[in-house]
Amino acid sequence: MVFNRLGKVQKHVAKKKGKNVASLHENSRDTKRLQSAAQRDHKLNRITALREKQNKPYLLRIKSFQSYTAAHTTPVPIVTTQAMIEDYLGRDDEVLSTLQSERRSGRPPSTRETLLKQNRVSEEGEYSSGFWVPDLENEDTLMKLKEWDGTWPGLATMKFVRVSRDGVKKESCFPPKGLS
Repeated sequence: MVFNRLGKVQKHVAKKKGKNVASLHENSRDTKRLQSAAQRDHKLNRITALREKQNKPYLLRIKSFQSYTAAHTTPVPIVTTQAMIEDYLGRDDEVLSTLQSERRSGRPPSTRETLLKQNRVSEEGEYSSGFWVPDLENEDTLMKLKEWDGTWPGLATMKFVRVSRDGVKKESCFPPKGLS
């Protein structure tokens, strides 16, 4: 989603001033309107990009659970959901072991290896207290997950839960906030 409100302001100024928009005075009202519209677009685009970057891990998580449940037509019990979570947590194990084996002894870990380890530790901690996933025991949510188009707003209709390592299931909300 790219915002371009600047185009509307440019069109209005061009209509008023004619084709010679380049000859605007440096501190004129129209120049200031153009500058503020450009700054507003830049700010909105920056905020949107940041929000998309923050939501990406959750989208990838739900996408993987969508592929895990492709063969399921009936509600999935908690034990199976926990197996799916553990499979999801181990998704980068091969890459990590490859990075560790390629590293010469005595050398510090690469940035990628460090990031993968940090991500793994944070997800393990989340799993201990409650891992945020769609409610796969709910048949309606399971069907919505199968039909999901991969967008963030498309998740708003699903029910979510937090499943802990102990098998405890708690209701959660969308979007995920803390341990809700």
